[in-house]
Amino acid sequence: MRQFATVLSNHPIAKGAMEMKVSVDTNEIAPGTFFHVKTSELLRRPLSVANVEGNVVTFLYKVIGAGTTDLAARRAGDKLDVLGPLGNGFPLQQAGKRVVLVGGGIGVPPLYYTRRVLAARGIETVAILGFDTKASIFYEDAFRELGETIITTVDGTYGEKGFVTGPLAQVDADVLFSCGPEPMLKAVAASHIEERYISIENRMGCGIGACFACVYQAPDGYVKVCSDGPVFRAEEVTL
Repeated sequence: MRQFATVLSNHPIAKGAMEMKVSVDTNEIAPGTFFHVKTSELLRRPLSVANVEGNVVTFLYKVIGAGTTDLAARRAGDKLDVLGPLGNGFPLQQAGKRVVLVGGGIGVPPLYYTRRVLAARGIETVAILGFDTKASIFYEDAFRELGETIITTVDGTYGEKGFVTGPLAQVDADVLFSCGPEPMLKAVAASHIEERYISIENRMGCGIGACFACVYQAPDGYVKVCSDGPVFRAEEVTL
């Protein structure tokens, strides 16, 4: 599970967002899972899988603190101490005839790999991606190559002005897969789509369910985001 990945590339792709590609030795990686990456700080950083091509895994991350600043300084050829893939991803076996993918900001990355896998299985998808502003947008062209894609920005500088809930209300789909900030997840979890799955972003300690650092409230107690999730049915957690 633990290995030293080789950094292949690492560069900015939008305001505050970085794309890192690494070479890893792993078997099939399920969409929605993550790697726990060691940085200069004590705790590792969970990075969702944005894409997989052979043994090349792509991470997209936002530079917001000392740990991710350290990651942003890594260069091609550097070694990266990683654990993974970890967690439970999106239940693709539940995907119906049409799936709507709803992402917000740095919650967008795992939905790209998920959409690629769904497309390969012949499942129709529509993606709704929300960003703060035009300068924050990434992977738009990549998403559009796979099907209908709707972009929203909070300030209206690109796409539809507002939040992802606007266009989501007009979408007809069997299943919803979503990842993003908690307020967005709370809103989409109350949508009209019958089956709703959300991926929760949370700080983690061990990443394997041993330390209880990433517990999240559920109707009957608590769940561990790292090992029980990060993907849950909307009704399995209390947002």
